[in-house]
Amino acid sequence: MKMLHAPLLVLGLLMCSQGFAATAQQNKMTTCNADATTKGLKGDERKTYMSTCLKAAPAATTKTLTPQQQKMSTCNASAKTQNLAGDARKTFMSTCLKK
Repeated sequence: MKMLHAPLLVLGLLMCSQGFAATAQQNKMTTCNADATTKGLKGDERKTYMSTCLKAAPAATTKTLTPQQQKMSTCNASAKTQNLAGDARKTFMSTCLKK
C-alpha cells in the first residue's frame, strides 16, 4: 500500500504544477491590463483597448524566415512580377529555387 502513495504523490504534484505555469496569453493579458490601468482607462475605452491589445501580435515572436523560405519568397515575387502562370511558372520556380 505504501508503494502506491509515492506515485500518487508525484502525479498530484505534476498536476498542481501545471496550474502554476503562466501561458503566453496570460502574460499578454497581464501586460495589457497593466497598461490600461497606467493609462487610466475605464468602461468602454478599457474594453476597446484590451481587445486591441490582446489581438496584437507580439513583436518578439515575429518569425524569421529560413534561407529556403526566403528563396521561395523571392522566387515567388519574381514570378508574380513577370505575370507567370501554369507550366511557365512551374518551370521558372523550379529553376529559381535550384540556384
